[in-house]
Amino acid sequence: MTEYSGSCLCNAITFTVTGFSDRVANCHCSMCRKFHGAAFGTLVAVQGLSWLTGRESLQDFEAANGTVRSFCVRCGSSLGFRSKGADLDQIELAIAAFDDALPVVIDAQIYTRHKANWCELIDRVPAFPEGRE
Repeated sequence: MTEYSGSCLCNAITFTVTGFSDRVANCHCSMCRKFHGAAFGTLVAVQGLSWLTGRESLQDFEAANGTVRSFCVRCGSSLGFRSKGADLDQIELAIAAFDDALPVVIDAQIYTRHKANWCELIDRVPAFPEGRE
């Protein structure tokens, strides 16, 4: 079984996964943009998640709408997103946090109604003004 490794910037938090959802979206909502400090956040649901080190350094921020974003309390690395009420084992991880090449393909651009005016969408990837339709 193939494992894919990831970590935060300071390596306090390390993890592995064994698989990925086939749904991987660039999310342009304002919360993802601000959380990741980028034009969009790209997150993926995973299978076989194991927190190897630093789970105690994982901090959650709950937004006003109840969604939860998780980050490293030491270095601030953006690591994941959970829907309102979801447990930690249902986290979608930021693909940028992985140390390995990943077998994923971006299949959607979501919440594009909220995208930054300086960001260009990818023509070949379906775009949705809100969530996937």
